[in-house]
Amino acid sequence: MVQTKTQKIIKVSNKDKPEWLKTGEKDIETIIIKLAKQNLTSEKIGLVLRDSYGIPRAKLLGKRINEILKAKNLYKDSDLSNLEKKQLKIKKHLEKNKQDKNARRAFIILSARIKKLKEYRKKKSK
Repeated sequence: MVQTKTQKIIKVSNKDKPEWLKTGEKDIETIIIKLAKQNLTSEKIGLVLRDSYGIPRAKLLGKRINEILKAKNLYKDSDLSNLEKKQLKIKKHLEKNKQDKNARRAFIILSARIKKLKEYRKKKSK
């Protein structure tokens, strides 16, 4: 953005709730819980809140989506589940295409990443 001497840049705080947002904090929290029960990850919940409900940031509550889900014991580790889904797709592909060496290499690398992530999470939880 180009700024001249007479212009002032107005910064909007992330903590300020927009005036046009009519949804209350408890309503947003119930929506988050409802979406989590439909097996959506926190990333997908954020997208649905933004696109369908017109809520720009769930952090307007003062809590992140993950914190709300952890409090209700609905949190799923999305990093690990996304990697495992990808691994399953590559495995199915390799069953059909046994000579695909690039996919075999990608499968080996992905398996190593999953193993590393599991070890890291195990070490971190201690």
